[in-house]
Amino acid sequence: MTPRFLSVLLLAFLIGGAVFLWLRPADVPPVVPATPTPAPTQPAPKPEPQTPSGASDQFLILAASWQPAFCEGAASKPECRQQGRNRFDADHFSLHGLWPTGEYCGVSSKLEQLDRDGRWSALPPVDLPAELRNVLDQVMPGTRSQLERHEWIKHGTCFGADEASYYGAATQLLAALNASKVRDLFAANIGKTLTRDQIREAFTDAFGRDAGLRVRIACADDGKRRIISEITIGLWGTPGDTPNLGKLIRAARPTDGGCIGGIVDPVGLQ
Repeated sequence: MTPRFLSVLLLAFLIGGAVFLWLRPADVPPVVPATPTPAPTQPAPKPEPQTPSGASDQFLILAASWQPAFCEGAASKPECRQQGRNRFDADHFSLHGLWPTGEYCGVSSKLEQLDRDGRWSALPPVDLPAELRNVLDQVMPGTRSQLERHEWIKHGTCFGADEASYYGAATQLLAALNASKVRDLFAANIGKTLTRDQIREAFTDAFGRDAGLRVRIACADDGKRRIISEITIGLWGTPGDTPNLGKLIRAARPTDGGCIGGIVDPVGLQ
């Protein structure tokens, strides 16, 4: 290799190195983790508005009796001695009670014991406006035996409102039942047999999808007969001043149907 060739090779190497140093990218600075952008501050949830006493959602059972059947086993009670074919409860449902979860809420042990002993006349009178009292006396024949005092002490005290609000809701719910196809079914079949399926279907027709699944039938044996004594209806929600029976029924959970059927008892001992 000649000296001239070595000189040319060295010069080419130097020029190439210079070009490389000029063209290469600058060193990439170290990556600094970005400070995470804080999520937008969510406004604090507003507290739920406080509902009036007794107006909060709750599970309830509306117990509606068929009074002629009740009287088959309680003929000596005043409400049964006075029953006649022209009285309201001869062909309408009667109010047994409206039952929240729990019993004897805030009731003294003395009053609770009086109630448990069946000494209802010794319980304090229920304070109701005159108009509501008249309605209650009609739809709850048991007021002649102070049933309203018992129902208030045992169940109404857990409703969360005063006596007037409790019985106002109960009587309106019963009125909706008595204005429905369910009552029509019973009235048209006095002395005949109704099945559980027929009754539940009538509830669904009257109060909406699957309402009948929230209804339980109670029966009693009267000699060789089986008679329908009561229906209990599951409810969920806030009854309010103008309760919507269908809405409250549909919001409740289904229940077993109870008795498979029985006779719709007519007035008088059979």
